[in-house]
Amino acid sequence: MTTDAPYCDVLLAEMKAEARRVALARRAAVDPAGTADALAAVVLRDCPPPPGALVSAFWPMGPEIDTRPLLAALHAAGQPLCLPVTPRRGQPLRFRRWAPGDALGHGPMGTRQPADGPDVTPDWLFVPLLAFDRAGRRLGYGGGYYDRTLAALPHATAVGVAYAAQEMHDPPGVPAGPTDVRLGRVATEMGVVVCGSAPGAHS
Repeated sequence: MTTDAPYCDVLLAEMKAEARRVALARRAAVDPAGTADALAAVVLRDCPPPPGALVSAFWPMGPEIDTRPLLAALHAAGQPLCLPVTPRRGQPLRFRRWAPGDALGHGPMGTRQPADGPDVTPDWLFVPLLAFDRAGRRLGYGGGYYDRTLAALPHATAVGVAYAAQEMHDPPGVPAGPTDVRLGRVATEMGVVVCGSAPGAHS
C-alpha cells in the first residue's frame, strides 16, 4: 500500500496527526550538538544554491534543526537571502529580504520574520519539516503553508532541511494527499538524501 492512495479526508487527517505525534517524539530525542555546523557544511558541499539565486531559508523554531550557521555561511558566500513571512491561514507564504544582523519581528505560531520590507520571490527554498521519506513526501505542521507556496512557485528549487532522524523508513512512509508537494532532496547533518533513491543513499 502506498500513502498516495485516495484516502478520505478524515482518515488522512487522522494518519497525519498520528505521524506528527511520532515525528515530534523522534525529533525531541535528537541530540543537537554539532548538527547545525554539520548541516551548513553539507549544504555548501553537496547542494549549494547557484550564485546569485535568491535563497529562502527559515529561522529555527523550538527544537527544529538550527539553520542559523547555514544562513551565516550562505551570506558569507555572497548568497542573497530572504525569510518567509507567515500570512493568515489559507494563504501561501510571503518573503522579505534579510541578512544576518537585520531586525526580526515575531510572527504567528512562534515564528520570527523580517520586520519590514517589500515582498520578493525566492529562486531556491530550504523547507522545514517534521518527517520525510524516500519518495519525497514531507510532513509539515498542518497549516499547508509550504504546500501552497511551492505550488505557486513551480520554477523554484525546494530542498527539505531536517535531522537525519526525521526520516521515516518504514512503509507506508509519510501519509500524503494529492495537494502535498513532494521534495526532490532533503539536506540533513549526515548528508543530502536524494528522494526516489534506495534506502541509505546520500549524494
